[in-house]
Amino acid sequence: MPAEVAEPRWRRLPEERPQQILRAALEIFGEHGLAGARLEDIARRAGVSKGTIYLYFPNKEALFREMVRSTIVEAIVAGEGIPRLSSAREQLLTFMQNYWAFVRTPSFSVIYRVVVSELHHFPDLVEFYSAEVILRGQKLIAGIISRGIETGEFRPIDPTVAGRMLISLFTTSAMWCCKRKFFPSLQARSDEQVYDELVDFYLSALRA
Repeated sequence: MPAEVAEPRWRRLPEERPQQILRAALEIFGEHGLAGARLEDIARRAGVSKGTIYLYFPNKEALFREMVRSTIVEAIVAGEGIPRLSSAREQLLTFMQNYWAFVRTPSFSVIYRVVVSELHHFPDLVEFYSAEVILRGQKLIAGIISRGIETGEFRPIDPTVAGRMLISLFTTSAMWCCKRKFFPSLQARSDEQVYDELVDFYLSALRA
């Protein structure tokens, strides 16, 4: 009697198909970029038919939006849920620790590369990313900075500028850490050491 063939996982668990498609899209976007990615390749990588993708996502742009929502936007929502700790400094440290962990993930690396190199070709996606990621993220950080200014923990500074500086410092440093062979000055430093340097530099800049 022939051995029983296991049914493909995507058939046994249809409720997982959207996430399976998103994971495949992330891999294909990472390999070919947004413009070069084809739904046929994403379907093949996900183990589904191209028609199955259309049941959940009408096009590549919708896939990218959902990819951003399920990664970066979820990280921002988690940041918004950080409780108001005894000090703004502690609240900011919690955010920075979580953000540093997130910006070193493969998913963020792929999305960041697409945003920097390709998103200007997709005006609707630029508008989406600006509203749901950049503005919302800056608002989150600016709120923490404003609280610290009010309590006297931080010096008077434009909270929006401070937020932009934090995002720039952490994101750029994370990308460098992911490509250490191009940055000799980081090869002798662990990610944890780089993080400590960032925190020390940033909090020194805010100190009252």
